[in-house]
Amino acid sequence: MSSEDAGADGDALGDALSAWLAGGDGPDRAVLRAAVKESLAALARAAPGRSVEVRVPPFGAVQCVAGPRHGRGTPPNVVETDARTWLALAAGVLSWDEAVQDGALRASGSRTGEVARHLPLH
Repeated sequence: MSSEDAGADGDALGDALSAWLAGGDGPDRAVLRAAVKESLAALARAAPGRSVEVRVPPFGAVQCVAGPRHGRGTPPNVVETDARTWLALAAGVLSWDEAVQDGALRASGSRTGEVARHLPLH
């Protein structure tokens, strides 16, 4: 695949996700999974570390944010949300405070606010 093809595919993916976030039909599961995984990877690059776990079930989870890392069991700093909410946060369509207030995003632990500082993703 040429870089031009990849760019066109990326534009189509972005258009499909934008339409969905605006209330249109949802993308297929493979597109949704790819978008969540790519955006979680971008967050991990933007906020390297292992003190906060961000979960978007069933598509992925990532550890990020510098600071003390957890060992076993449930980490003390967890952010969890659904794919639509996560992608809306990543795209800047939804604010962290709105997502928390609506109950669409659950954040526990003192370091989870660090994730909000990296949203939207660029």
